[in-house]
Parts: sequence; structure tokens; C-alpha cells
Amino acid sequence: MQSIKEKAANVAASAKSGMEKTKATVQEKVDRMTAHNPTEKEMATERKEERMNQAELNKQETKEHNAAAKNATHATGAPHTYSTTGAPGHPTGTHQMSALPGHGTGQPAGHVTEGVIQSHPIGTATGTARLGAAHNTHVGAATNKGYGTGGSYT
Repeated sequence: MQSIKEKAANVAASAKSGMEKTKATVQEKVDRMTAHNPTEKEMATERKEERMNQAELNKQETKEHNAAAKNATHATGAPHTYSTTGAPGHPTGTHQMSALPGHGTGQPAGHVTEGVIQSHPIGTATGTARLGAAHNTHVGAATNKGYGTGGSYT
């Protein structure tokens, strides 16, 4: 997981570096076109090279930082848990992480019978609220009002 993060961060650093180099090149072209003498043109080229070198240096520093961060994570020896109940290597146990009953504790919120799966019928209204009515203007219409299959059925 850490290796994937490092690679993604390195790709981002390379992309940013490339963008900075492109901007430096474009700026140099603009500066050279607006320059009035050879000295100004030479200064524009030097600024471009300086910006390109700085972009490359920033990219290399970022890659070194990413590698160091990956190695520091591995050096701590902390076990990794991919749990939503706590930080890696530090599960929260029974400490509740949410205001919802049972949420974040790893324990079921309601009554559980081992080996039994609770089912809910599809398409059956379980309450008085009509959630679909807010989105469908034709729900509950007494007549068809011209909406149909396009055939003779109404």
C-alpha cells in the first residue's frame, strides 16, 4: 500500500515538474520575443534554465521525501490494519466512533441470530413516507394523462 502511495506521489511530482518546465519554456519564448537587445534575450534564456533546474531539483527532493516516508513507515514495524474503526495498527476496540448505535464498535446494532440473514422484500413500502414521490411527478396520478406505451393501451 505504501509503495503505491509513493509511486502515485512520484508521478504527481514528475507531472508538476514537467508543467513547471513547460511554463519556463513558454515564458522564455515570450521574453525573447519582447526583448529589445541580445542581452535581454540571453537573460530570458538564463531565467528559463534556472526555472527548469529548480523544477528538477524540487522533483528530486519530493521523490527522496516520498522514499524516506515509505521507509519510515516500514521501520516502525507497526502492524497495518485496514479497519475503519481506527488508525493503522491502533484499532479503537469498543470506543464508539459515531453517534449511530453500534457504529464504529465492530458490534452489530440490533438483535442477531447466528446463521440467520435478515431479508427485506423488494419494492414493498415499509413506512408511510413516499421517498420516490419527490422525484417522480407521476407517482400517485389517478389518470394516465397521455403518458403511455405509444400503442393503443392506456
